Amino acid sequence: MSKILLAEDDLSLNRLVCATLRAEGYEVTSCADGNAAADEFGKDKYDLVITDIMMPKLDGFALAELIRSADEHVPILFMTARDDKPSKQLGFKLGIDDYITKPFDIDIFVLKIKAVLRRSAITKTNQIEVGNLVLNADEHTAYVDGKELSLTVREFDILFKLLSYPKKTFTRAQLMQEFWDYDSSSTSRTVDVYMVKLREKTADCTGFEIVTVHGLGYKAVIK
Repeated sequence: MSKILLAEDDLSLNRLVCATLRAEGYEVTSCADGNAAADEFGKDKYDLVITDIMMPKLDGFALAELIRSADEHVPILFMTARDDKPSKQLGFKLGIDDYITKPFDIDIFVLKIKAVLRRSAITKTNQIEVGNLVLNADEHTAYVDGKELSLTVREFDILFKLLSYPKKTFTRAQLMQEFWDYDSSSTSRTVDVYMVKLREKTADCTGFEIVTVHGLGYKAVIK
């Protein structure tokens, strides 16, 4: 059971979020201000922190900074009415993992929570299992139906990235920057060539497909 720490001074929203997450099977500790949340975080181990920005005593920015200084890995989600670009930029610079603006659809909120926790679990285990494919980042190995799949280091890294964020579109420029860095001999066409190779090598994988998003880039879609 995942343990979630919630910091929200709007008591009606606090109660709604707590009730919803508990109904989904999560263990939730709720606080009405940033100081209380900071105290609770120091007492226990949490799998996710959800916090408002505008709170009494200690705001969400300060809370996120405090939590991130104590724990580099626990995911942090901002749940706030502040929809301005500077607030989002500051949040991500402080190390938050996601951002949802109020008002929001509670069902979409739950899906976002599950996605954040799923990504966190992947980071912790460094292993992804999708259908008949198992990727292990520690060993840099890939198995399909128990048989090892031969991938280059770059092919493995690209595939692991795509499957870590299913349905998220990565542009060719993003992939180039992360996996080719400053290799001047590579172009966006190089990314296309690698995707062709990955599709060929993962043709027997049953759990996903690599989809071209025309004009943008690529994403992995879970079947």
